[in-house]
Amino acid sequence: MQLISKQMTGYMEKSSWIRKMFEEGIRMKQEFGETNVFDFSLGNPDLPPPSAVKDALCEIADQADQPFFMGYMPNFGYPHVRERLAEEVTKEQGVDVPADCLVITCGAAGALNAVFRAVLEPGDEVITPAPFFVEYTFYAENHAATLVPIKSKPLTFELDLDAIDAAINDKTRVIIVNSPNNPTGAIYTRAELDGLAAILEKHNAKRDRPIYILADEPYRFLAFDGAQVPSLLDIYKYTILCSSFSKNLGMAGGRVGYACVNPAIEDKAPLIGAVVMANRILGFVNAPALAQKLLHKALGSSVDVSIYEARRKAMADVLDSAGYNYTMPRGAFYFFPEAPGGDDVKFCAKLQEEKILAVPGTGFGYPGYFRLAFCVHEDVILGAREGFAAAREKA
Repeated sequence: MQLISKQMTGYMEKSSWIRKMFEEGIRMKQEFGETNVFDFSLGNPDLPPPSAVKDALCEIADQADQPFFMGYMPNFGYPHVRERLAEEVTKEQGVDVPADCLVITCGAAGALNAVFRAVLEPGDEVITPAPFFVEYTFYAENHAATLVPIKSKPLTFELDLDAIDAAINDKTRVIIVNSPNNPTGAIYTRAELDGLAAILEKHNAKRDRPIYILADEPYRFLAFDGAQVPSLLDIYKYTILCSSFSKNLGMAGGRVGYACVNPAIEDKAPLIGAVVMANRILGFVNAPALAQKLLHKALGSSVDVSIYEARRKAMADVLDSAGYNYTMPRGAFYFFPEAPGGDDVKFCAKLQEEKILAVPGTGFGYPGYFRLAFCVHEDVILGAREGFAAAREKA
């Protein structure tokens, strides 16, 4: 009870910025009208699932009268879905991933928590580059660990490898790598990840327990201008990959994802078993049956990425015309510009005066910037042009 109360307080202080702006958007739309408010606050993808999902729904509906249609299954998920997923992950990562290295989970959040439960002990530390997805703090605290944010380089958001190296100590157990990144859209290069791996191997040589990289990759499919997302499975042996199908299949509410233990780990069976057990004892038991059935038939398809490409270009045009300073996102569907005047909270208030909803960088552990989610209709982006210019002039 005491821990939950503490976490609730922390949640309200840190995570509330996103929800606060989202809820403010609902209020403002009721007051001023849906088309007069420009809401970039929440990364809630609006694209419908690819047609393969609808086709699968229709096909699956005809099987609903079969015994155990929605019955229990192994905690790691349906074996045939696991096999199909292994094929897709192998193709995506360029590494041969057998089915027994995969655990199907309740979204990437379920995967992250199952992995943390499997590898963390009380007092351990989890390093993450900042800015970062704020829920990481609470996921670490769920398992009596502490999140340690390390600021990435300003504006470009490249990894500060020297700072990460200096932060590693005997308590360090996991480093989270979220690429393409939320909220910056950064994609870490092969050189950066090779450098990180070298640092961890240096520290591992002096430790009994290895430091794991937890690769959080729900945006892997969304890389622009030919950018490549290097596979950490190929770079660092002690990598565990977590992902979901919230974005690429438009199934955020389906709550289906996976954890993948690197097949290069020699004695991996106990680790995989621990993730499977954690999936069960954390109360997930297994990922939803219907979502797994849909996944089996829809794997390999995707939402129309060209729509996100057009929105990214429109957002860049709007920000350029108003004189904002930013690094073009190479992936995901977020911009993270500098806040004119330096105070991100005050500047987001100025944007709100123009009926534009954005999230202060403070909410992601990186003050002085603000996040814009461009997973909205292009009309919303273009309609906000004058408001962005007006807020910039006031700063």
